[in-house]
Amino acid sequence: MEWCPGVMLGQLGKSNHTLVTEFVLQGFSEHPHLHLPLLGCFIFLYTMALVGNTLIITVITSSSGLHSPMYFFLFNLATMDIICTSSVLPKVLVGLAWEENTISFQGCMAQLFFLSWSLSSELLLLTVMAYDRYVAICRPLHYGTLMSLQLCLALAVAVWVICALNASVHTGLMARLSFRGPNVITHFFCETPPMLLLSCSPTHVNSIMTLLADEFYGYLNFLLTLMSYGYIIASILRIRSAKGKRRAFSTCSSHLIVVSIYYSAVSSAYISPASNYNPERNKLAGVLYTAVSPTLNPLIYTLRNKDVKTALRKLLPLCRP
Repeated sequence: MEWCPGVMLGQLGKSNHTLVTEFVLQGFSEHPHLHLPLLGCFIFLYTMALVGNTLIITVITSSSGLHSPMYFFLFNLATMDIICTSSVLPKVLVGLAWEENTISFQGCMAQLFFLSWSLSSELLLLTVMAYDRYVAICRPLHYGTLMSLQLCLALAVAVWVICALNASVHTGLMARLSFRGPNVITHFFCETPPMLLLSCSPTHVNSIMTLLADEFYGYLNFLLTLMSYGYIIASILRIRSAKGKRRAFSTCSSHLIVVSIYYSAVSSAYISPASNYNPERNKLAGVLYTAVSPTLNPLIYTLRNKDVKTALRKLLPLCRP
């Protein structure tokens, strides 16, 4: 029978042939003096992410002036951010509040599914949003036809379904692996690279599927996004008036900032072989795309968008001048 040497769940006295039924999340245990400041930071970030994205969803839903393709996709982005941050941060807060932070095998698979689903959905949606901005700026006369309600709904459903299938495949492949110890995940949540390093069974299929997902969600989507913005920038440069250039750029600058932050964080964590896994680098990247990015996205889109700010003032009496 195949087994792996190391610290087992058999700390309870079981044989080291016993299958692991729970994992220990290392979290930030190597920095015990930072637990209290980190706990405060994560509580703040999680609260801001939930409040900000819920507010975005509420404003877009209740304001008829925001019922357009751009805000429809922003509604989906805010929903994905809530799923992403809620699948990780509650467990992080538990780990920082208590010394030991364990997660069951089933809980780890569930966390892996929802995180993979939301991350891949956000990457794909950012590409769709880049195409929306391309049509709005480069083909404004045909915008209503090219970005019809039916097409927007079809794109949103396709994003959610394709990425749910992708997450199901990766989670299913992970669940079929044998874990017999050690059971310490060198991260603050269940993530594919550190989990593959713990497996006692061959991970060739997992590595191939991860590579294919990296190619599609990382490289192909990023190239499509760059292509959209290449056409957008070229179109903006052809505008003669400075005011027209500023107005055109302001409609896509927020999205460009979000794309830059998100791709930087996700690529540093996932676009590399599992053998090159670096715990400290991946923890920092994990904080960026599970806590910082979902917190900043509502701020970026509201502070730089007059329509959203106007809708907020109508919705919230305290925001009215």
